[in-house]
Amino acid sequence: MALTGVEIFKLLPKTNCKKCGQPTCLAFAMKLAQRQASLDQCPDVSEEAKQKLGEASAPPIRPITLGAGAKAVKLGEETVLFRHEKKFVNPCAFAVKIEDTLSESEIGKKLDEVLTSEIDRVGQKLRVDAVFLSNDSGDPAKLEALAKLTAQKAPDVPVIISTKNPEAAGAALSHFSGKNAILYGADADNMSGMAEKAKAAKAALGIAAKNLDEVPDLTEKAKGLGIEDILIDSGARKAGEILRDNTYIRRAALKKGVKSVGYPVMNFAVREDQLLESLVAGLAVEKYGSVVVIGLVQKWKNLALFSLRQNIYTDPQVPMQVQQKIYKIGEPGPKAPFLITTNFSLTYFIVSGEIENCKVPCRLAVMDSEGLSVLTAWAAGKFTASKIAQFITESGIEGELEEKEIIIPGYVAILSGAIEDKLPGWKITVGPREANGLPAFLKARA
Repeated sequence: MALTGVEIFKLLPKTNCKKCGQPTCLAFAMKLAQRQASLDQCPDVSEEAKQKLGEASAPPIRPITLGAGAKAVKLGEETVLFRHEKKFVNPCAFAVKIEDTLSESEIGKKLDEVLTSEIDRVGQKLRVDAVFLSNDSGDPAKLEALAKLTAQKAPDVPVIISTKNPEAAGAALSHFSGKNAILYGADADNMSGMAEKAKAAKAALGIAAKNLDEVPDLTEKAKGLGIEDILIDSGARKAGEILRDNTYIRRAALKKGVKSVGYPVMNFAVREDQLLESLVAGLAVEKYGSVVVIGLVQKWKNLALFSLRQNIYTDPQVPMQVQQKIYKIGEPGPKAPFLITTNFSLTYFIVSGEIENCKVPCRLAVMDSEGLSVLTAWAAGKFTASKIAQFITESGIEGELEEKEIIIPGYVAILSGAIEDKLPGWKITVGPREANGLPAFLKARA
């Protein structure tokens, strides 16, 4: 069970040295209890306390890193059943299955689709995260050839190797040593050999159970062989089975403290019918899947699944925001219109989208309003004449404009006079109330 802040405080040095960034040891203990700080921030904690606190403060679902470098993804570390309690921590990874029975050109095409899957949505880069290399042929040489080709064509993409053959696993993993790969396929019959290969390659081990009841035995066996990083496949394939098993695993780990199931979960959504595949993958995203294996990379499916994952793994209590800065849309010259709005993501993307569609190059100032929309930010005192004037002045945009004119949203037309007072020499123009009025407004000025 997790320790309370007071119980953690008793194990700390109680020096109030502030080295951890908190004013007192008690404040630091409270942060630890809420999982808002890590124990390594305290340089003076004793080894005995480290051991006790490390065990007590460890998340109920072990965190695992898949891949290395900029494209690495972190899995697990979740602490709640429902996102309204506290946001889900690490977004699940989508892995595209690539069979070793495919031709080299077919493999190359799939790898290219993975590499070009990235899209920008609400300021975040979203992509297919990994490849799932499957030994469908049963031939170790073919699996190794697939692994070698993948390492050459997509060296930065995280990899999951799927096989029941430890020797095939070892040969394939040799191309991804030190890259935090996952070796999937460990069961009651091959556990020792698979664990040995996973340890040698510093890879996590994917458990392939026949059913949910077998999962604890397999994870304990893997731990007994020295494996710490484990992923669970309960054997569920149908949508109802995935929902049932994932829920049981999550509840057992979080509510009952069952450590033998406290690991990220891998689900398989591969289907012939791509709509059905998307629905099953979506279920896994919503209900606790950490790795979701899909069959094909398709733009319509990517957009649907990426958007769903993004929404599930955002904090419902914090508005989505974009960075405060002045964005160039098109190639604006010194005479291009200069507009301003708030940094609520939806507002920014609707406004920028309308500007892009009308093909009028503009500069769009996005001001930090703590993620609130225009009217809400104005009502909350976060989109005021003083703050707008300060932002414009500090941005240095004046030197890029031939005429000092700023277009404000029509909903805050009331601010125009106050902004003129705060920005001497600037012309304040009131734009449309709704973003869909921007194309006609901007074209009329062109």
